[in-house]
Order: sequence, then C-alpha cells, then structure tokens
Amino acid sequence: MQRLRVDARQPSEESITAAVRVLQAGGVVAFPTDTLYGLAVDPRRPDAVARLFALKGRDSSVAVPLIAASLEQAGLAATFTVGETRAAEMFWPGPLTIVARANPCIAPEAVAALGTVAIRVPAHDIARALARAFGFPVTSTSANRSGQPPSSSADDVAAALPEVDALLDGGPAPGGAPSTIIAVKEDGPILLREGAVPWDRVIKSLR
Repeated sequence: MQRLRVDARQPSEESITAAVRVLQAGGVVAFPTDTLYGLAVDPRRPDAVARLFALKGRDSSVAVPLIAASLEQAGLAATFTVGETRAAEMFWPGPLTIVARANPCIAPEAVAALGTVAIRVPAHDIARALARAFGFPVTSTSANRSGQPPSSSADDVAAALPEVDALLDGGPAPGGAPSTIIAVKEDGPILLREGAVPWDRVIKSLR
C-alpha cells in the first residue's frame, strides 16, 4: 500500500497526482469524504470494478456509488432530469446521493439493474480534488470489507484493507451516518436510504 499524506484543507497536487496514476492503471485508491473513507476506481473499467468487488468481498450484483468534483462532472457519468438537477443544485456539495440514469460509458458492472448510478458531490476537498484531477467521477463505496464496520480514519482503512493500492491519508473523516440516497420522480423525491441529510429537509426543499 502506498500511503499518501495530504492536508484535508489544501490537498497537495503531488499526492493527488500519485493517486490519479493508480486509478489510471486500474488500481484502487482509498480516500476520505465528508462522511467516511471510500474506495475509488475508474467506473468505466470493468477490470477495475471487478477488483473493487473482490477487495470488498461484495456481491457484484450490487451497484457502487460514485462521487464527482462538480455537477458538471457528474453529468459525464449520468444523465440528470430537471428534478434531479434541482436536487443536486440544492444539496451539493454534501451528503446527498442522487440515483440517475447511467451514461453508456459506465461499465455494466457498476450500473444498477435498472440502468442507474448513485452519485453525489461530496463536501470534502480531498474527495473533490481526486475526482477533478482524474477528470471523471470515481467510485466511493465504503472502505471496508462487506459486512464489516466502515472506516472513519486512514488507520482503519490500512487495518481493514491492506491490499488497497494507495491510501490518501487526510486524517479522520467526520464519520457518522452515510449519505442519504434519493430518487427524484415526477411527483417528488423518494427515500432509498436514510442518512446524513434528514429526509424531512429533502421533502421541504424539493416541494
């Protein structure tokens, strides 16, 4: 494991570039977000997605969430409806994940059965810097083996997943609840997973 220490408020270009090289080679990078540590691979590469599933010991039928540097970059991976765009503009950057139609460039292994992906822009400089430097959204599934507690620090990741290729050590993540996941239909939002953004706040904001 290549452990890359990075300031959470001012991510160094050198560390981020080293992590991007790992992603470009099909490797797995652990990184902090505004909730917990996540695992990044290139969601366009079936081999990278397969390695991610093997590393986590996760059922390959379960789609993986993505993070992007901005709403504009998120549009490279998914096609947003008017309602989904409105939700993104109101809650991003932040811990609200939106399920949207996956674009054809996303590897089938990373797409849900209905052809969708779950994506968000996190309120964390390192996470956004990684996606920005990579030039495309990356996966952000939790950095732990399936069924085990999530990782809220770099040490947690190193202990749970020593096979990770690179670890962006930005200190402890805030922890707490994972992101709230929603779908946005014509008649309003639907809660798919409770999380860091209270559901009543989503409802009030998207009426």
